[in-house]
Amino acid sequence: MNEKKKIAIIGAGPGGLAAGLLLGHKGFDVHIFEAKAHPGGRCSSFNLGGYKFDVGPTFLIMKYLLEEIFKETERKLEDYVELMPLDPMYRLFFDGAVVNISSDKEKTKQEMEKHFPGHGEGYEQFRIKEKERFERINSILARPNTDPMEILTWGFLKNVPKFALTKSVYDVIGNYAEDERAKLCFTFQAKYLGMSPYECPGAFAIIPYVEHEFGIDHVKGGLAELSNGLAKACTEAGVTFHYSTPVKQVIVENKAIKGVELDGGERFLADETIINADFAAAMNKLVPVGELKKYNPDYLAKQPYSCSVFMMYLGVKKKYDLQFHNVVFAHDYKRNIINIMKGKLTGPDLSFYVRNASLIDETLAPEGKSALYVLVPVPNKFSSINWKEETAKLRKWTIDGMKERLGMDDIEEMIEEEKILTPDDFEEDYHVYQGAVFNLAHDLKHMLWFRPRNKFEELDNCYLVGGGTHPGSGLPTIYQSGKIAADLIAQKYKAQ
Repeated sequence: MNEKKKIAIIGAGPGGLAAGLLLGHKGFDVHIFEAKAHPGGRCSSFNLGGYKFDVGPTFLIMKYLLEEIFKETERKLEDYVELMPLDPMYRLFFDGAVVNISSDKEKTKQEMEKHFPGHGEGYEQFRIKEKERFERINSILARPNTDPMEILTWGFLKNVPKFALTKSVYDVIGNYAEDERAKLCFTFQAKYLGMSPYECPGAFAIIPYVEHEFGIDHVKGGLAELSNGLAKACTEAGVTFHYSTPVKQVIVENKAIKGVELDGGERFLADETIINADFAAAMNKLVPVGELKKYNPDYLAKQPYSCSVFMMYLGVKKKYDLQFHNVVFAHDYKRNIINIMKGKLTGPDLSFYVRNASLIDETLAPEGKSALYVLVPVPNKFSSINWKEETAKLRKWTIDGMKERLGMDDIEEMIEEEKILTPDDFEEDYHVYQGAVFNLAHDLKHMLWFRPRNKFEELDNCYLVGGGTHPGSGLPTIYQSGKIAADLIAQKYKAQ
């Protein structure tokens, strides 16, 4: 490049940070505009009393994707964060069984045989068959997929069978397991996409595979430290951060974005703009009315979206006998999941997740105490649920579930700090459209070329990163979206 091209990035979330680091390293003049006073978006943290909590993601899988981004900028991820591999990866609570899933594959095979006799061989077949699926699909997910005609190329067509187009994740895992609880050990991960395993496309059976193949890590201090580490690396690479600087709208001329207009009216012109915000919210709020032909408000309101979550962040004055990640399945899990996707609360029979990070990370709570992160999948705001009215009831159901299913009989008396977030809060405080925290659904109509593209098809000089674009929701794929967008811009300007 003869002159530094100016890049505006809206949002300092994981995708924007990844793109910013890569572009800054390649010599672009990168400016990141973030409404909050810190980086990370929902991959950030907050303090409550003496406790520290991640807002959003708590599982780090496929860490090699982030390692590759740092390597490309001549850095090492471990110089910015301390990774802590987990074993067991998580503990699963079913009626009649408590199953520890280990990063040691032989231990997991033995655990499957212990609880579900005859399923050890199925676990071996799962690892063999899903490895092949992963290797075929992963190369497609890593591509920009900007041209829909690529669907007709042999490179794509030969891999179509691996997408299991007519099957759900539940159907695919049924090839390896008969016991209902054994199936759930490898299908609950559909919730990472905010979907039901009975509806989530079979291609996503690669998610449990990558957990078992590559393991799960914690980051000391919480996963928000990934965002802090990326922001530090960005600054080293010459990226300029504009914190507490909300963007009012993008500047559009002749169907091309020319930069951003800030809340205060200031205009920042840029050669390329990357939108790292919830996709539907961004299209509704950041793009001037009348500029979008397809992704207009009426169209977006008719699309399928993920579920939401009800969050409880609890600072408790004791240690509990829990694993790091604990997943509790409702007594009638299928009814629970189907009702959530239909926009209904299912009563006190809940599925929920508890992260007990203080088990190994002393930085999150005072000595002898615990910072508990509690997540309950719930409907998004397309439901008719009044969250202000339902919060107390849902809190009670969750606390009761922790007592019944996890043996935390004294949990209520031990709480000394507490914060709750509902779908309302995610929409109002984090600008998540309809509180659908996992973004657009990941059905076949919203995958690959049919998902909003990284090089946005409606506006020139515009790129998308985050869960609403390709490859999809989930922390590792959001990092990947940042790399795809950065590569597209670098290729346009022939930057090395």
